[in-house]
Amino acid sequence: MLKLAVIAGTNREGSRTLRLARHVLYRFEAAGSVGTLVDLRELPPDALLSTAYDQRPPELEPMVDAIMEADGLVVVTPEYNGGFPGVLKLFIDLLPHPESVRDRPVCLIGISKGRWGAMRPVEHLAQLWHYRNGFVFPERLFVHDALEGLADDGAPTDARQLRHLDALVPNYLAFLRRLRGYPDPEEG
Repeated sequence: MLKLAVIAGTNREGSRTLRLARHVLYRFEAAGSVGTLVDLRELPPDALLSTAYDQRPPELEPMVDAIMEADGLVVVTPEYNGGFPGVLKLFIDLLPHPESVRDRPVCLIGISKGRWGAMRPVEHLAQLWHYRNGFVFPERLFVHDALEGLADDGAPTDARQLRHLDALVPNYLAFLRRLRGYPDPEEG
């Protein structure tokens, strides 16, 4: 069974990003994977100190383990001032280098209250993943108009975005199986 880590890319309380990340995790689990939600609100305060680069705080290890044990990652990022949140970059920087990203598949999902659905931060994250020799899943989901565009359970309310998510989930799982050399359950 494929193991995923879904990262909610902000530490903002009450964020729509976290609602969407929970829904995405639910969708992947309903499709047969096992998932862990990595909620950046749980970053320990010591992770913000400059000393964390040399020695990660022990309280950070469960989050790091979730990443390192996953077959694939799903990053749900909001758009803050045209980019992804600094706390997401800090978290990525504190992961073991280079093995946390190198050869690690990632699916990128953006959410914003604007009309482009965090396209800029998603593309920036793709560049970061490429730079560190990770595998970027070529399909992306951009959830726009997030103020009105999410149901209470975190599902996008736009029918086109829901159809895209319906396709993205099995396509990403198939991508992971091919990369990891796992058999296709349809063939077994």
